[in-house]
Amino acid sequence: MARNNLQNTFLRILAPPVFPEDEDKTRSAAILNTIGWSAIAVLFLILAVRTIQGQDIHLIQVNLILIAMTITVAFVLYLSHKGYVRVAGLLLIATAWAGLSYLSWVADGIRDVAFFGYFIPILMAGLLLGWRGAIGFVILSALSGWVLAYAEAAQIFTPTLDQPLSFARDMTGIFLLTGILIYLTINNLQAALNRSRLTARQLSLSNAELNALRLDLEQHVKARTSELQKRAAQLEAVSRVARTIASVQDINALLPEITRLVSEQFGFYHVAIFLTDTTGDTATLSAANSEGGQRMIDRHYRLPIDLNSIVGYAVSTGEPRIAFKAGADAVYFDNADLPSSRSEMALPLRTAEGVIGAMDVQSSEANAFAQEDIAVLATLADQITVAIENARLFSEARMALLESKTTFEKYIKQEWSNFARQARYTAFVFDGKQVAPLEHETSRKHTKVVSQTGSLSLDKASATVAVPIKLRGQTIGVLDVRSKKGTREWTRDEITLLEAAAERAALALENARLVESAQRRASRERAIGEISAKIGTVTHVESILQTAVEELGRKMGGMAEVVLELDSEAS
Repeated sequence: MARNNLQNTFLRILAPPVFPEDEDKTRSAAILNTIGWSAIAVLFLILAVRTIQGQDIHLIQVNLILIAMTITVAFVLYLSHKGYVRVAGLLLIATAWAGLSYLSWVADGIRDVAFFGYFIPILMAGLLLGWRGAIGFVILSALSGWVLAYAEAAQIFTPTLDQPLSFARDMTGIFLLTGILIYLTINNLQAALNRSRLTARQLSLSNAELNALRLDLEQHVKARTSELQKRAAQLEAVSRVARTIASVQDINALLPEITRLVSEQFGFYHVAIFLTDTTGDTATLSAANSEGGQRMIDRHYRLPIDLNSIVGYAVSTGEPRIAFKAGADAVYFDNADLPSSRSEMALPLRTAEGVIGAMDVQSSEANAFAQEDIAVLATLADQITVAIENARLFSEARMALLESKTTFEKYIKQEWSNFARQARYTAFVFDGKQVAPLEHETSRKHTKVVSQTGSLSLDKASATVAVPIKLRGQTIGVLDVRSKKGTREWTRDEITLLEAAAERAALALENARLVESAQRRASRERAIGEISAKIGTVTHVESILQTAVEELGRKMGGMAEVVLELDSEAS
């Protein structure tokens, strides 16, 4: 167990650090870890060989430099594990370059093995710092070579050439480090190339996916645009139908107009309106635009309100229903009058009180309706329901007005007939000198026409002109004017004067009738009050009967015999 723990600890020390948030930092740390441990191994190897070969002063100095470089590399690995990867890389490269420069200076100068080792920091700079760092150390190495050459030429120091075996020994270490760095460089380039290829493949796949998404999006946009255009066209058609049917107030003209407009605007070959009867058990076909629908109307076609038909389903449930000529829906299309139907939709006509019918639309195309069409056509059905209800209310109001007008005309005619009979004279004439009553019935043909039609009788040239005297639309008399000079043309001012006079006369006569009627009512109420007062003063039955008979006889003015008798056999 202890051995495994020691082994795991050793592996953790040798393993490069990982930085998940930064891939480039992890890669640089891995390269730095490989270079560092390789450099430590090579430096230990060189130290061991040099120690075995001899112990002179020069050897001790070089060994101290190598030991210092080893310690520095270990510190670099420590910094790398702490996350200071770039600082550690720069420190490692600078240490290697400085150590090689010192070794070259204290040994053979420009011909020393250490000078050839400048390739090591250059390669490390390329791996860890990039091409700019590599160029920088190339320049520094070249300058160092010139300095060493100048120093040797100026005899500032005297090179001590190594023995062939020592040179071979040191070159072996240089080659090992250089080989490791070249391997790392090639491996890094290969990894970069692989990443580039992988990125290219991923980019190609992404482009393909994006292209597929783009095509799919274009198709969705196209389909959505087409759907929106269809919805806009449907809503515009609904608006046109609503505007048109809103102006039709006769329900008998409204229903056929609805079927025609819906068929034209939406392209349905058959549109029908079903209305429920008073019992609520059946729905009667009230209007249709197709020839087959017209034949069905002639036969007084009706459907029971149940679930066995599209229309019956819509009316009974109050919900729209779509059917296609396939599967279970095929039973609904068994209609010889509509052989071309391939799809059908029924929409209930709903009011606040309930369902009053249904609009049935049929198409000769299969799958002509979708669930999305229900919302649009349901809006149209609501507009149609409002129009039908308005037409019904208008028809009822018109009938009520006509009945009220007829009743009022009868009342006015009766009242004026009674009022005219009470008058001694109902016509007067002015001959230019005096006013005299007309006791004989006029025989003027145009005057009779005016009384019957209530219209002004006037030709371009005429001896007479008759102006109706109208009260609340009813002709109650005639203003007849005859020219003493024969045929003449009546001016607009004369006609206006006569019409104004007839209007004022009608108002005055109506006021007189109302006053006379009020007086009669007042007299009647007064008489009733007097009779009631006298009857109320007696309490005996016989006295009440005598008083009532006497007072009624007096009020009648002796025009009738008054008898008041109690029913002695009443139970």
